[in-house]
Amino acid sequence: MGALRTPRETWIEEGLRALAAGGVDAVRVETLAKALGVTKGGFYGYFADRDTLLTEMLDAWERDSVDDVFDQIEHEGGDALDKARLAGRLTFASDRLPLDLAIRDWARRDQAVADRLRHVDNRRMQLLRDAISTFCADPDEVEARSFLAFCMAIGNHFLAADHPGHTREQVMARASGLLLNRSTW
Repeated sequence: MGALRTPRETWIEEGLRALAAGGVDAVRVETLAKALGVTKGGFYGYFADRDTLLTEMLDAWERDSVDDVFDQIEHEGGDALDKARLAGRLTFASDRLPLDLAIRDWARRDQAVADRLRHVDNRRMQLLRDAISTFCADPDEVEARSFLAFCMAIGNHFLAADHPGHTREQVMARASGLLLNRSTW
């Protein structure tokens, strides 16, 4: 009886783990095979080369971080603001965040990845625009609030500042309230 092949999805998942942990340079066929406890020969039964794997990893990331998130927020229900808040929590949750940040770093050096990230971020921004438009009629303010909310969600992970008298969570909740509530500036 022949040995069972390592499923294609397992190679993609391991590639995504390696990307999140060490960046795109950590995604090496030999390294993935070793992590999976298999020989690298099985890789070529599924993928023509490393670039094919990288493209399929981006596809999997987009499905998980946008399509699956959008499906979940639709399933959960609520108004547009509830959906935007939930999308933010899901998108930047601890299980998705490291990969999102690794792809952002990769996009700085690879135009095709930058184009894919732009597509994903445009979908995410549109969700914010749609939500904020439910209480704000000024398109310039909608864009500014959407931009600030998205920057806060990403930038929070790079900011090392203290918040005297407050926790980061308290400051984030207050900032989110300012951006995603019906109050005016």
